Amino acid sequence: MGVELTYVHWFYLLFTVLVVISMVYRLDTAILCTVGIFLLGLLATGSFIDSITAIFQTFLYTANQLFSIILVIAIIVGMSQVLQKSGVNAMMVAPFTSIIRTPMLAFWVIGIVIMIFSWFFWPSPAVALLGVFFLPVASKVGLPPLATAISMNLFGHGIALSGDYVIQGSPKITADSANVPVGDILTASVPFVISMGVVSVLLAYYFIRRDLRNGSLTMETGLKVVSNTELDEVKADEKQLSRKAKMILAGLVLLAFAGNIAAMFLFELQGDEATALIGGTSMLVLALISIVSNPKEGLKNTIQTVTSGFAFAFRVFAPVIPIASFFYLGGDLFFEMFGKNLPLTSKGIVYDLGIGLTNLVAVTPQIGALVVSGIGVVAALDGSGYSGIALIGAIAPIFAGAIDHGVATLASLGQVISLWVGGGTIVPWALLPAAAIAGVDPIEVARRNLVPVLVGIVVTTILAMFLL
Repeated sequence: MGVELTYVHWFYLLFTVLVVISMVYRLDTAILCTVGIFLLGLLATGSFIDSITAIFQTFLYTANQLFSIILVIAIIVGMSQVLQKSGVNAMMVAPFTSIIRTPMLAFWVIGIVIMIFSWFFWPSPAVALLGVFFLPVASKVGLPPLATAISMNLFGHGIALSGDYVIQGSPKITADSANVPVGDILTASVPFVISMGVVSVLLAYYFIRRDLRNGSLTMETGLKVVSNTELDEVKADEKQLSRKAKMILAGLVLLAFAGNIAAMFLFELQGDEATALIGGTSMLVLALISIVSNPKEGLKNTIQTVTSGFAFAFRVFAPVIPIASFFYLGGDLFFEMFGKNLPLTSKGIVYDLGIGLTNLVAVTPQIGALVVSGIGVVAALDGSGYSGIALIGAIAPIFAGAIDHGVATLASLGQVISLWVGGGTIVPWALLPAAAIAGVDPIEVARRNLVPVLVGIVVTTILAMFLL
């Protein structure tokens, strides 16, 4: 399988390395990616005007891609504010406070519950549904919001998504691309899911515990605080509900979201559909609590709270849009922005780089595992992970043919790594749901995830070498 790599490919790869380095050193990645979009367009088209307009157009494309997440986060954050101001939230989280008594216990309990729900509903809806209730409990026992976001992200978008044993969307894509039964991929992925999960989560847990002790991780670390005078006015006008009213409303809210869970099971709602159900329910809850808490000002307060939620959501998401825009150009967006300015056989910059990597090395089981892992990482940089697993599935038979076995093993290795990176726990815009619910900087979450996940990838790749 041949592919022609041009200076556009190498420039994209170089800039990707620069972006990763800038994240590690906490530099302004958004500006770097904006410059990268302009220079990539200039290299591809030679047009100064087209390169400038591409900056805006890629930003617009990315905003459209992310808007459904922005919308649901805005509504849920608004609902959370109303629940807290009315005192209903305290009633709802009371049962958890008797179980979660320490920061470290909060890390594990929250993560495991998120993982279980993510198996059935996928991570983004699970985080949106549960995160808003778990966050105040975790904060009360001393687990910083940043650590809560890391827990939800690693267990949900890491462990649960990479295996996908219940919904089986990811294994099906991998299996179809590799032309093997889905069952083979599910079975082969088990040791890799365990390896990535155990190593990454334990390392993240160690770093969080260490940083809590030495004071480098506090309740304010990574927070994105939204200052909103209107919200303060609403808070001052809120009337306290009676304990009985709070209990009734808490019961209704829990019943509403329990109904969401039942509907997801009964009507097989997953992904975007499940997220939409949660978003709509959250908006109804927000309006109901606002009106009941203050009948005279309820409608006004509802609008102000939604506005506050949007202000928060856009403040969290805005820095990510330039970064995501650059990496989206690694896929089909490149052709939409700059036309056919890659070789005729090209299927996108990232795809070409992955294929090119397979042609650079002689294949042994060890090299095969190493290259598949590398391709899984590179191909996942578009922030979804799914383009990566389709590519991995397509090239796994090539490597397996060279070593006479191991199609399912190689394909599942690539699936797990690609989804951990791009599905995801390292790419900032892939972990936005957990970061936004916790009110923290997604780039800071990605930076703290980087070492645990990379070590997990190394250990999992070595494990694959022994299994092949």
